[in-house]
Amino acid sequence: MKNIAVIGAGTMGNGIAHVFAQSGFKVNLIDISQDSLDRGMSTIGKNLDRMVSKGVIEEDVKNSTLGNITTFTDLKNGVQNADLVVEAATENLKIKLQIFKDLDEICAANTILASNTSSISITQIAAATQRPYKVIGMHFMNPVPIMKLVEIIRGYSTSNEVTQTIMELSRQLGKTPTEVNDYPGFVANRILMPMINEAIETLYNQVAGVKEIDTVMKLGMAHPMGPLQLADFIGLDICLSILNVMYDGFKNPKYAPCPLLVNMVMAGKLGVKSGEGFYDYSESRKAEKVASQFS
Repeated sequence: MKNIAVIGAGTMGNGIAHVFAQSGFKVNLIDISQDSLDRGMSTIGKNLDRMVSKGVIEEDVKNSTLGNITTFTDLKNGVQNADLVVEAATENLKIKLQIFKDLDEICAANTILASNTSSISITQIAAATQRPYKVIGMHFMNPVPIMKLVEIIRGYSTSNEVTQTIMELSRQLGKTPTEVNDYPGFVANRILMPMINEAIETLYNQVAGVKEIDTVMKLGMAHPMGPLQLADFIGLDICLSILNVMYDGFKNPKYAPCPLLVNMVMAGKLGVKSGEGFYDYSESRKAEKVASQFS
């Protein structure tokens, strides 16, 4: 496996492209927007610069990594020679089903199709194709270049051969693949999202404030980041989407999103990416914009 196509140049997509390219694979990064591609490549460049400054990699590794990535706005051209396609588009079932239907029609018969979905059924995604045995989940963790885990999700029809291929490929990236079965939320989010939702309920019920809740979990449970700060980092809209998938899948009230989370998403308070969530990031975002003008 030499040629990788990654669909989506956002936070997860550019991170996935980064790790494949740094591991020596040829990567086609695909997005419908050239602006998104430019932002994605800029992020990869900045992350590589940070790694160089910390002595993690040499300058030649940075240059070879960037040289391994080619950008495309046309899906057909971008996936033409791919051995593996990793879809990292927005967490929306309708969008993902259309992407996989299109991929099935334009990719070579031997191409493996993977989704970075954090909660949507791989079996359901695979049903949009004529090759369900070649469809699998590769759920990378954010930030992708740093986090070691890749949750490997087997759909109902995913073959043993494809599963083992993707497990080994993940190891080649320096990751630790962990195989799980296809149920709503898989393992990571089935455990994480109810915890985040309970932290939001705790705030909603005025048991404690934002900083106090996060402090208890950081100092009392040795979490590197409090659940409310983590929710901001993930994106409150993503948290809401995942909780809704699990609530719809299990019909269990313990997965029902807290009303406060629903209201914040409706109000556009999505966390870091919108400049405000449980914490205010507006000043840091302004500082980043000013700094980018001089970089």
